[in-house]
Amino acid sequence: MKLRFPMAAPQTATPPPSSASAPRAQLIHIEVDRRLGHEWDEWNGRPLPGGGDFSAAPGVFFRFAALTIATATGVAALLLYLIGPRLSTLSALVPRILWLVLALFAALEWLYLSVLAASFYSGRNLLPERVLERGPYLQLMNYTSLVARGFGKRDWVEHAAIDIYNTLAERRGRRVGKGELLVLIPRCLSKQALDGVLEIAGRYEVPVFVATRGQLARRVIRERRPRAVVAVACERDMMTGLRDVAGKLPVLGLTMQLPNGPCRDASIDLGQMERWVQGLVAGAPPREHTKR
Repeated sequence: MKLRFPMAAPQTATPPPSSASAPRAQLIHIEVDRRLGHEWDEWNGRPLPGGGDFSAAPGVFFRFAALTIATATGVAALLLYLIGPRLSTLSALVPRILWLVLALFAALEWLYLSVLAASFYSGRNLLPERVLERGPYLQLMNYTSLVARGFGKRDWVEHAAIDIYNTLAERRGRRVGKGELLVLIPRCLSKQALDGVLEIAGRYEVPVFVATRGQLARRVIRERRPRAVVAVACERDMMTGLRDVAGKLPVLGLTMQLPNGPCRDASIDLGQMERWVQGLVAGAPPREHTKR
């Protein structure tokens, strides 16, 4: 693996002659051969369901989140029921206090989920971002993903969770300077998608980093210290990235479609990416039409 810091896109990302005059983004690129990310270790090589498009309604996440809270509460209650008699030998008050704590904790979890759903469906964020999308919600996303795996619905639940996160985050109306936004993309984009990303980033003078692993993405964030990030990844990698970064730095996460399986020739919604970049960059020019 070789790390390069060119001032222009590599030869494989050269645009067609018709767009030669368009501004090009600074591309920080790492050249590697195709290699599956660890999140896809179990992939059997067969085509992915739905052609690699895991779009799902937000309600899918909320249903599994409710199941997650109910499961966690039930497991805790069963454990307390089993060890309660032994704890009562220490003091009769100990089991009662623990049951009270469990009931209070469960009530807070259900209240949080209710406020989260109300914030999403009402069109108005009812809590500060540190308590909503950049707070406990990040942990709820991950625990819900664990439960969804047991039902074979991981990717759909994660997609819905990411959509909810993006909706809440976008409503904050954050603005940053051109040099304060960073675009993170994976190495597995198709040439068409990569050319589109570079065209958009060049138009708004935003640097682009091609990451092969989450560790490298976190490193470039530490070194460049952006005030906001637009990240592109599959649902599985995006969940990990949001968990590691979103609590510290505002992030918008764009998921991909995987028509040829994971980690190869992925496509993205370029129109959505441009809307986000333009919305984040203060003083950005009017958006031109971008093909998907």
